Amino acid sequence: MTVYAACCQTAFECPGHRDQIASRVDRMLEMADGAIKGYAPFHDIRLIVFPEFAHAAPIHPTVEALERDLAVEMPNEHIDRYTRFCAERGVWIQTGSFIERDPAHPGVLFNSTALVGPEGLLSVYRKVNPWIPWELHASPHDLPAYDRNPFPVVETEIGRIGCAICYDWLFPETIRQLAFNGAEILIRVSAYMDPWGATAPMDWWTLFNRARAVENTALVVACNQGASLAQYGPFSWPGGSMLVDWDGRILSQASAGPGEQIVVGPLDVTTLRKERERRQGHDMRGHLRSEVHTYLNEPHLAPADGCPAPDELAARIARSKDGLGKES
Repeated sequence: MTVYAACCQTAFECPGHRDQIASRVDRMLEMADGAIKGYAPFHDIRLIVFPEFAHAAPIHPTVEALERDLAVEMPNEHIDRYTRFCAERGVWIQTGSFIERDPAHPGVLFNSTALVGPEGLLSVYRKVNPWIPWELHASPHDLPAYDRNPFPVVETEIGRIGCAICYDWLFPETIRQLAFNGAEILIRVSAYMDPWGATAPMDWWTLFNRARAVENTALVVACNQGASLAQYGPFSWPGGSMLVDWDGRILSQASAGPGEQIVVGPLDVTTLRKERERRQGHDMRGHLRSEVHTYLNEPHLAPADGCPAPDELAARIARSKDGLGKES
């Protein structure tokens, strides 16, 4: 079973209000439709992925301003539009990120992305590792009474899909949890800025996408933000969206640099499953010696009980650093 995925890089202006989301969805669905039709003579596109910040950006002066101007509940009218599109085309869409509010957690916001299929909303992933200190929204880790699975994996006819957002991918534990929850296709919805982007000498974008694919014997579909400095300051966004196989081979990649781009590549889930079953060497999931790694037995960055204030965040980071390097 080989199907094809399309990463659709967006290049919107930084949003100021939720009223701008609908026009962005207009353009994203136009891109998705163009990808499906344009590549139809070559590939059967079944999975479409958009980047972080495609609907809204979490970098705002205060949480109150974010909630007032940009926050939406999930599901919403935009998810309904994605659902109709998926039902008509027989595809799955990993949406760009939303600033999500949830009545179950008053005053708390999440940076969230949704997996939508022909049958509707399938999962919502809330960023577990906000890009601190700039992102002031909450992590599921910050809520003592949080009762959802922070790492949802969805069984679909094209494979088992899990997703994490941008900075989450610098934490091997986060992506590994998705893999141990059964994910075969790992999606990265990202807004990864220079100089850590898709070009030498740092090129963290490629480095971590390939490493997470190899260490989890998984397929990676990573869609990055394509906005320019003028559109989305104070950072510039290098694009470079890519697909990677379980041995770290880059299957397809957009060129580095800002702008809208669509990159298409194969997802061979059948061979992935055979590789996971037959491998004895380089099977890092099967070889994991969990008991010997004791650092996760000790608390590090303490939960914030909601959206943290900047001074509280700095104190929590200092306390976490104070405990580093001590025997556990």
